[in-house]
Amino acid sequence: MKAYQKTFLRENLNWNQANITLEESVERDDSGKPKNLYMKGIFIEGEIKNHNNRIYPFHEISRAVNQLKECINRGETVYGEADHPEGLTINLDRVSHIVEDISLQGTKGVGKLRIIPTPLGTLVRTIIESGGKLGVSSRGSGNVDDYGKVSDFEIVTIDIVARPSAPNAYPTPIYERLMNFRNNKHIIEMAHVLKEDKIAQKHFKSEIIKFMDDLFKK
Repeated sequence: MKAYQKTFLRENLNWNQANITLEESVERDDSGKPKNLYMKGIFIEGEIKNHNNRIYPFHEISRAVNQLKECINRGETVYGEADHPEGLTINLDRVSHIVEDISLQGTKGVGKLRIIPTPLGTLVRTIIESGGKLGVSSRGSGNVDDYGKVSDFEIVTIDIVARPSAPNAYPTPIYERLMNFRNNKHIIEMAHVLKEDKIAQKHFKSEIIKFMDDLFKK
């Protein structure tokens, strides 16, 4: 049997692929801005050939995700970096966030990370708040056979990247502050019935305009 050398593995997911949502904490700083910004979504996918032509079997994804979750549950801090670091070492000068949770949902590793106020974390937050879309990238090691199947997989961390590799990770932003605006209830209710209710469709535009007026008054 041919032996395979364990290698550095990085798998990216873009904004849409990861289905990541953004959440702001209710707690505010002195300037009134939310103290914390979170990214939640798909961090890695199994049982599908990704853009690197690699396939992660379910049992590999399951074991790797559970190992990382155990580290978090033990109280270990799982730091992540911005962009594409080369290698498995965490470079503290490039840390932008902390991975706070990860779990298995079907064949996907789904998690949550908190952007922290380091220089690169501040940069990431500024990009997001300016409307930029960022993806996520798992960083780990494993063996890859001639067919692209991965074994002995281990996740070291999840990074934030500008251009992420699995077929499904760029997020749709959903901010908690939506709940603080006067017309949000009407907008949310209409969203549920908009496709079916023609009357709701007629009033949707006016409610959006009211919401935007409130948004820019804050």
